Amino acid sequence: MSETLPFDLVVLGSGPGGYVAAIRAAQLGFKTALVEKDKTLGGTCLNVGCIPSKALLHSTEMFHFAGHGAADHGIDLTNLSIDVSKLMARKDRTVSQLCGGVAQLMKANKVTVLQGLGMLEGPGKVRVSGESGESLIEAPHIIIATGSVPVELPFLPFDGESVVSSTQAIAFKEIPERLVVVGAGAIGLELGSVWARLGAQVDVVEFLPIIAPTFDKDVSKMAERLFKKQGLHFHLGTKVTGIKKDAGKHFLQAENKKGETLELEADKVLVAVGRKPFTEGLGLEKAGLETDDKGRIPVNQHFQTKVPGIYAIGDVIEGPMLAHKAEEEGVACVECIAGQAGHVNYGVIPNVIYTEPEIASVGLTEAAAKEQGLATKSGKFNFAANGRAIASDATDGFVKVIADAKTDRLLGVQVIARGGSEMIASAVSHMEYGGSAEDLGRTVHAHPTLSEAMKEAALAVGGNAIHSV
Repeated sequence: MSETLPFDLVVLGSGPGGYVAAIRAAQLGFKTALVEKDKTLGGTCLNVGCIPSKALLHSTEMFHFAGHGAADHGIDLTNLSIDVSKLMARKDRTVSQLCGGVAQLMKANKVTVLQGLGMLEGPGKVRVSGESGESLIEAPHIIIATGSVPVELPFLPFDGESVVSSTQAIAFKEIPERLVVVGAGAIGLELGSVWARLGAQVDVVEFLPIIAPTFDKDVSKMAERLFKKQGLHFHLGTKVTGIKKDAGKHFLQAENKKGETLELEADKVLVAVGRKPFTEGLGLEKAGLETDDKGRIPVNQHFQTKVPGIYAIGDVIEGPMLAHKAEEEGVACVECIAGQAGHVNYGVIPNVIYTEPEIASVGLTEAAAKEQGLATKSGKFNFAANGRAIASDATDGFVKVIADAKTDRLLGVQVIARGGSEMIASAVSHMEYGGSAEDLGRTVHAHPTLSEAMKEAALAVGGNAIHSV
């Protein structure tokens, strides 16, 4: 007979959305439980996504600098080598430290953590099945935060060995001689960069005619040029059709825009074409819930599903599948439950690709603004004219600021630069308060910094950039 546990609020899933929601609930006085099917907390982001990939990106950036840039600084690094096992061990330590940190946060906030698979038994009830047995949770408020999983192509199924998802691609035991990446979005470009820096031949196959397709074309085109210099090979406007095995070797089969057939030999094929909501085993039907045609759970502006007392946030609902979006929704959802004015400003959620240089954006692209019928004006500033960039070998890239032509209100900002992920925050802040390009341009930026390019690009909107010729 299972034990019945009473709570005020229960969260299903301990990723960035789930564990943040649990903390906020505890802060607001709810007796809170957090249910996680895996043995460690943190979800995809901490365990096999954001954090381990950034650890690998940082390590391989240093290795690439040692082999390709150190000599220009008078640094002699002969007989350079890489130990993949130590590389992975450092990544794993990083993950372990942060997952342990989430566990400590749960203890500090008096959140009860239940390890096991949580299944909805109906409104107000969740059954948790784990190694220690079953428990029945009764709570008037249930938040679904179960995240997402990689999309699998039907003609290119994952086998975990030759055809892999990002989960396996962050844990290769040795450097593949030939890696083929399907998809030129954030995951494909980041992990393609990691293994290219370590010496793999990397071919990136993308169905669309450009890489990083969520950014403006000028950003995507510059990124393509820079990544080609780093050794990535792109096959754009190319459709993957399958994979064949011949004489012990694997060949990815594809067709380009001319109708020509391509065969790319691959030791590993990384399929990185996106992610889909994960609700398997959750018991949605038993609770009276349905998903839309993309597998998402419909919610209203307060994250309430059609079943009273059941809410959903993060990757299982509409919107970009980003950890920081899930975090904001977790806080807002709990605040709504508590009768407060929880809110997420979806117009200012930044998006980043953590390559070198990084690609970051917030708000509308210039193309999207024009599609909405908005008259725009824009300003651009190249890092080739930035003093700190010249001193730091970081001259690749630019900042682009898009504003409303009539009101000067900031509509969007795009950055391709070293440290672009940090730089975009200043644009987010100005847009959060409805700032104008002039506001951003008149904001004092320390000198010399890369962020001065943000100021200059904003000034350029009105034709007033100081350091442009």
